[in-house]
Parts: sequence; structure tokens; C-alpha cells
Amino acid sequence: MAGPGELGNLLKQAQKMQKEMDLAREDVSKMIIEGTAGGAAARAVVDGNGSVQSIHLSAEALESGEAGGLEALVLAALKDAQTRAEQQRRERLSAVTGGMDLPGLF
Repeated sequence: MAGPGELGNLLKQAQKMQKEMDLAREDVSKMIIEGTAGGAAARAVVDGNGSVQSIHLSAEALESGEAGGLEALVLAALKDAQTRAEQQRRERLSAVTGGMDLPGLF
């Protein structure tokens, strides 16, 4: 059985990890990630949590006038940005957990 000193150390380590996770989550929320599609005809900007911040369409894309094509470009750019955000979020939080995948923390 673990003694009182060992339990105290374990509690301190858990508290330290919690503080580091809180800082990592704050860092993630401040990230700005860009995704593109169609050779940058469409750009989507999301935060580290994947929430859309802005959408940009090039003049050339707008001149095409084809709604279906524009919608596909926007959707592809959003998916690209959100995938990149998820990857960066996992990398940042993984640095805190030592690579352990802890359900519910991401």
C-alpha cells in the first residue's frame, strides 16, 4: 500500500498536470488555423477548437458564378482547416499527457 507521502506526491502530480492541461486548452483556443481548397480559391480560418472564424473566396472563384462549385470549395476548405485544427490540438495536448490518449480530455 502507498504511504501518505506517496499519495501526497501523486496528488501534487495530478494537480500539476491539471494546470498544464488548462494552459494547453487555453493555448489551443487561441490558435488560428487555415485550410484551403482549389489552389487557395477558397480559404477557411478556424480556431484551435475548429470553430469557423472566416471564409475567403478568391476573385477568380467568385467570377465563375457556379454556386455548386463555390459550395464545394468552401466545404473542402472548412474540412481541411478543421482537420488541421484537430491535429494541432491533439499534438498540443499530447505534449502534456506524455502521449497518452486520455478519453474526455480532448
